[in-house]
Amino acid sequence: MNDVYLYKKNYVKETEFSVWMAFPGSKSFAYSSLGFLWMFKSLDESEDIHIEPVFTDTTLLPYKKPDMIGFSFTFDMDFINIFQMLENFNVPLLNRSEFNPLIFAGGPVITANPKPYEKFFDFFIIGDGEDLNIQAARICKENRDKSKIEKLRLLAELDGIYVPEISQNKIKKVTNNIKNCIYTPIISSDAFFKDTFIIEIERGCANRCGFCLASYLNLPVRFADYEEIIDKIEMGLKHTNKLALLGAQITAHPKFHNICGYLYDKMLQGEKISLSLSSMRADSFTPDVVKMLTLAGQKNTTLAIEAGSERLRKFINKNLSEAQIFNAVETAANNGLKGLKFYGMIGLPTETYDDLDEMILLVKKIKSKYKNFDISFGFSSFVPKPHTPFQWFGRENTKSLERKVLYLKKELHKLGVKAQFSSIKWDYYQAVLSRGDGSLTDFLIDVYKNSATLGAFRAAAKKYSIDTDYFALKNYPYEMDLPWDFIEMNPGKEFLISENKRLLKNGCMVGIN
Repeated sequence: MNDVYLYKKNYVKETEFSVWMAFPGSKSFAYSSLGFLWMFKSLDESEDIHIEPVFTDTTLLPYKKPDMIGFSFTFDMDFINIFQMLENFNVPLLNRSEFNPLIFAGGPVITANPKPYEKFFDFFIIGDGEDLNIQAARICKENRDKSKIEKLRLLAELDGIYVPEISQNKIKKVTNNIKNCIYTPIISSDAFFKDTFIIEIERGCANRCGFCLASYLNLPVRFADYEEIIDKIEMGLKHTNKLALLGAQITAHPKFHNICGYLYDKMLQGEKISLSLSSMRADSFTPDVVKMLTLAGQKNTTLAIEAGSERLRKFINKNLSEAQIFNAVETAANNGLKGLKFYGMIGLPTETYDDLDEMILLVKKIKSKYKNFDISFGFSSFVPKPHTPFQWFGRENTKSLERKVLYLKKELHKLGVKAQFSSIKWDYYQAVLSRGDGSLTDFLIDVYKNSATLGAFRAAAKKYSIDTDYFALKNYPYEMDLPWDFIEMNPGKEFLISENKRLLKNGCMVGIN
């Protein structure tokens, strides 16, 4: 298998209008990105728009000059590869002329806070872009002979389109219905998840952990129709035996156990299916789900517990008891899984060493009862994200967090538990970008021009007098105007304030100011 298109691809179109869909990473990662692939498919199905995919490892650029270039912007550090790609395309980072293509971007980073990047793009897609990117491309095509500013004025009239040069009012995030579920339109042997058919069965998460951008950015929670999911499973299995169910809270789908039962029955009947599930919660580890996973060939899976103590889990809105975690381990061990990888976060607001010690004690209890069951950890550190109840909290300082990393490494090593940690220093600069504003333009260019090392970030901050601690470490008062407040979310800022206060009360804290 190489690339299998699950839609009717027209290789020759009678059109001069061309769009490049750009992914700031290699083809292998792009072809495992459901959002990128679906955006590409939606434009590729348009008879009057010629579209080409481009990646960081594209060696030969398409021959047709683009009228527009759209970037998928998923992670804070994607700006580095985006700048490199623009230069490879001979497109200036700033002050582009009428002869340059329109440059736009969408994705979670942009929907959350486009302010640090607004000088580099002509417009942004805020929210779900499956339909909006088609509307934007068609407007630009139909008005191809008009000036750049005229096209941007027309784009600015669309809900969900932010044009920094023009837009003055609030920008409403676009939210799509996903009853007709999104799925992998191109199954590829070149993909990181090789030959895998991915189905998005739900979007959003009702648990609403206080730090979680994926939860709040995708509210309200939406579910694909059960019949539609089964139909797409059958379509995918005609081309591959590798399936993945995607969503921030897939086990909350009202028909989740029916979906699992359907797949389990197919496997019992002899059909070989390799299956992976995203975002498992401890309370979703039921025997039927675990048996299905083991029958599909899985030996280990990941469980997000986020924090080590019940107090801290209650504070962040995880609401996961120690008893539920033990039950998940017991269910996994008794139904065929060989191990679990726990996902955790350090440096959460209000965290103390008592919380870390409770995590270590929890591991001791598990290891003593399930001696042959493999336990490992993956940790990141807290990064405040816009449009979440924790957007007002700054990070713990880097030295303090690095001491916690060393402490956990030492204590978990004693228990024979492997643990991986994200880089505290890089997470710090993620926070700078996450809560940044328009003052970062020259800073970002300088970082990029100097190879985007940690030293480059520090040097650029000094050169342009950027107080990075202000963005990364400072607690913000509720009444402060935040750079991203111009984006209208549902729920809005007042709801986030009330959630922040409620969670602080749960955590036995009185305030952040």
